[in-house]
Amino acid sequence: MIHFGHKFYWLIPLFSAIVWLGMLLGLLLYWLVDADSVHYNSMDPDQRIAFISDVGASKLKPLFIAGSTTMVVTLDLSLILERWLRHSGRLAPNTTWLEKGLSLVAIVAAIAGAIGIILLSIYDTAHYPKMHDRCLGVFIVGYLISAIAICAEFQRLGVKYRQHITLRFSFWFKLFFIIVEIALAIPFGVFNTKDTHINAGAVLEWVIALIFTGYIFSFMVDLIPALRNHSMQSHYTDRKSISSEFAGKTDSEYYGGHPNTTYQATAEGNRASGYRQAPAHF
Repeated sequence: MIHFGHKFYWLIPLFSAIVWLGMLLGLLLYWLVDADSVHYNSMDPDQRIAFISDVGASKLKPLFIAGSTTMVVTLDLSLILERWLRHSGRLAPNTTWLEKGLSLVAIVAAIAGAIGIILLSIYDTAHYPKMHDRCLGVFIVGYLISAIAICAEFQRLGVKYRQHITLRFSFWFKLFFIIVEIALAIPFGVFNTKDTHINAGAVLEWVIALIFTGYIFSFMVDLIPALRNHSMQSHYTDRKSISSEFAGKTDSEYYGGHPNTTYQATAEGNRASGYRQAPAHF
């Protein structure tokens, strides 16, 4: 299905997180340093702090589109890859239809969230403010539902596979992400409707986006166990194939069609001298 070096699965979410963080820092530093905290036309009259979307609607719009698209495509690929690795037994496998269903819900919701952020980066807040806000809502809700589904799946997996510490770590980290993001998203939505708190809303948007970087990083932890399990699975497969290949074969067949003459000569010499090998005791 996916022919990608087993040693590099975990690099996909790492790359995704670096791209997202780099884009955010690039937009923020450009507004603070190069643009000297310019007041964009998309900003309210009393607004002093630019939203991510305000900077993304400027001449850095290509960076905003490219960074957002690359991040969500690689992040969603990480979710799909994790589902495949569990199905193939390289990660702790799902054992119930509910767990598989939660995994699929997480993927579908993440794809919806990905479409949301791609569209909001295209329909910028300067020219399409209403469409932009709707796409922002799809992005936030989509990835929150995805995170909740993954968290529920990992909780069930953690009960069955208590020996896998990464499952517990990932569960608690994603649960922390859900709680924090919801706690910040509520005042973010409220502040956006009140002109007197518009600057607080802008600060919260940057904070929420930066915290999302940690959520992306958590998938790197989820995929790392596949590296160890691949090595163990390959070793087991090799031993099993060797055992199957030589099972039931005679000495002559085992040694490539030629008798083991050294062993045979030793056995004949022992019989001629009257020597009998003592039986082995186990």
